[in-house]
Formats: sequence, C-alpha cells, structure tokens
Amino acid sequence: MARTARGGRGREAAALLERAADHLARDDARGALDAAERAKGLAPRSPTAREVLGIALYRLGRFHDAMRELSTYRRISGRVDQNHLIADCHRALGAPERAVPLAAEALGAAIPAEHRAEAAVVGASALADLGRFAEALALLGRYPEPAGSVRPHDLRVLYVKADVLERAGRRGDAAEAFARIARHDPDAFDVAERLRRLGGALPARAADPNGGSRRVRPSRVRGSGSGGSPSHSSGPTRGVRGAPRSRGRPPAD
Repeated sequence: MARTARGGRGREAAALLERAADHLARDDARGALDAAERAKGLAPRSPTAREVLGIALYRLGRFHDAMRELSTYRRISGRVDQNHLIADCHRALGAPERAVPLAAEALGAAIPAEHRAEAAVVGASALADLGRFAEALALLGRYPEPAGSVRPHDLRVLYVKADVLERAGRRGDAAEAFARIARHDPDAFDVAERLRRLGGALPARAADPNGGSRRVRPSRVRGSGSGGSPSHSSGPTRGVRGAPRSRGRPPAD
C-alpha cells in the first residue's frame, strides 16, 4: 500500500480498506463503498482498493461499475480469483457468452476452492442461459466432488447441477441430485420445493458419521436468505431458478 498510495498516505488508505472489509463482512455494502472509494482516491493503483471497491459495487447491483473495478484489479494484480464476479456481471448485463471463458479460466487456476466453486456456478449458469446444457454439465464436472465433508460452496455447485439437469429434461437425475443436497442439509435453498415438484421424497433426517442419524442445521451459504432459503430476486443468477447469488468476499489483507 505504501508503494501505491499518494503523498505517503499508505497507512490512511490501508485503514480505510480495513474499514471497508469490515463493512463487507457485516453485509454493509454501502458503508464499504464509501470507505473503498476514499481508499481508491488515495491509492488508485492498489489492487486491493480496486478489489474491495468492485466487491462493494457488485453487492449493490452496480454491475457495470463492478466489472470495471474488478477487471482493473485483475489486470493490475494478475490474479483470477475474482473472475467469478466479473463473469456474473456479464450475465447480469445480458452477455452470458462472455462469462464462460472467465469461469473456465478460474476453474483451472490455483485459487481457493470456494472461488473455483463460484466459477463453476456462474459458468454453468451462463451456459444454461444459452441452452447449452451438456456443456454446462461438463463445466460443472471440472469441479471435483468432495471426498469427505461437504462445504456450503459444494452444495451450491450441486444445486446448479440439479437445476441444469431439470432444465435439460432429465427430471429423474435432477431429483436424485436435489435429494443428495437434502441428505446433507434438508433446509438448503429451495430443495424441498424442487423435490416436491419433481415427485421426489425429502429425507427427514441425515446420517451421522458417528452412527445413528441427526438433523442437519440450515446451511450458511453466502447469498442465501434466512433459514437457508435462497434469494429469488432478479439479478445475475436469475437464469438458475432459486439459486443463491454469488457473493464477493472481503480480502484477507
């Protein structure tokens, strides 16, 4: 930050970015936007300032502005860990075909698993928007299914797979995929409703790895509503019915 800030104001810019990240962690995108814009004014060449600002803009639904800032972050930093948000902006702006290469690039990169999962979600959803269901399923197949414990972003990928299967007319396979989600978390997203529509049965209890059975608590998937139910508002994931929206995460630094 000291190298990119103007007039030796690196500490001030860093403090503003820390404040912005704290606002993002508390889902206060407007507070984050104010702090991040001030940080950018002090350090316009800082990748972190552009990243945090882009995430705040994305969460506020200002997709064109978010795409500009996140693309600048990508260019300055050389990193692809926010490709999923740039891709989702393209979807929101009516250009799903431009989302696919960005998602594919992120899936092949050495970035955190959650970011690769989000890339799979957005890329497959974009392909489904275009009616390219087989390609969407192939893209989802590039994200490996977990061998052990299932994380919230793993469920997001499986949800999109189930949705694409249903849209492709493979109702039996879709019901099986939704049932797999329900076995891990019966309250996840709108899985119960989707299963009922497909004529599938909702598991009432989930297996406990220590023996017996237990009720799985609602997932804490980013972008989901209270109780694990997904948002049905219009936006980048409107092509995936009931899917929770991708959410930018504040940087660790």
